[in-house]
Amino acid sequence: MINQVYQLVSARQIEITYKDSSISADKVVVRPTHLSICAADQRYYTGRRGEEAMKKKLPMALIHEAVGEVAYDPENILPIGTKVVMVPNNPIEEDEYVAENYLRSSKFRSSGYDGFMQDYAFLNRDRLIVLPQDINMRVAAFTELVTIAVHSISRLERKAIKRRGTFGVWGDGNLGFITCLILKSLYPDCIVTIFGKTNYKLNQFSFVDEAILIDEIPEDYEIDHAFECAGGKGSQYAINQIIDHIKPEGAICILGVSEYPVEINTRMILEKGLTLIGSSRSGSEDFQRTVDLYKEHPIIIDYLTTLIGQVYTITSVKEAIEAFETDLSSSWGKTIMEWKI
Repeated sequence: MINQVYQLVSARQIEITYKDSSISADKVVVRPTHLSICAADQRYYTGRRGEEAMKKKLPMALIHEAVGEVAYDPENILPIGTKVVMVPNNPIEEDEYVAENYLRSSKFRSSGYDGFMQDYAFLNRDRLIVLPQDINMRVAAFTELVTIAVHSISRLERKAIKRRGTFGVWGDGNLGFITCLILKSLYPDCIVTIFGKTNYKLNQFSFVDEAILIDEIPEDYEIDHAFECAGGKGSQYAINQIIDHIKPEGAICILGVSEYPVEINTRMILEKGLTLIGSSRSGSEDFQRTVDLYKEHPIIIDYLTTLIGQVYTITSVKEAIEAFETDLSSSWGKTIMEWKI
């Protein structure tokens, strides 16, 4: 069948291309219905990834945060219309010790490999996780972002010392919000504190135990473990502040992406015996755990609705471009595209 794919061909320019995609016995066909714009998509869309990366990876369809409905299952296991979240990571090998999202050979959608801006997606069965059929699909659209937090917490659970009294999260954006929410759901008896720069954003974190501005942290304030969700230039400041306030042998989970190297206080890392845990992307296991959490803690979905920002109905390339342009000026929440093109 001829599949329409909406590819970024240069900065701020999206064009339709036609690909002959064969229906096979090992691929489930999914019609994307709701897409969520990520900061990584915007770096490509605006050309901020740099000339070399743009030349190497374009043309390419954007979006790796998406949900849809099954259009065809060759094995008739998933009924037509089943709501699913699509896993953007596509491993082509297995490693006994390395997770699929860290294998250098894995392909990741909207990073050198077509994302979900297309009429139909053809996926291996293990790249689909069935959603509750009554779920809010606008929230489900950014499930991939939720899995980033879930993956990082899972890594901390395996690698950190067992003290779980207090958690600190640096970064009052979407990822910080989600990380706090998942921590509070998994560890309701633990103290979760959000550290941020902006009062109006901190006011959104109604479920945490404490919200503190980063320039008002008491000198003697301590936490057991921390998550850095600031990213960019702010990651250096956040990591060093964490090092100052974390207890000895605590773990620091680094989630924020910085385009440039940052300087951190290695002397105090050594003196305190700290563990730094890097986390990037996620795998199918993280998606399954996330959907299980949706079912076990329905309040997670309720809180995540506060992250829904602008919602656009997309019926043309022009409307998709308008959604990306408007998202650039958004300071809070996720821009959702209802994919009706």
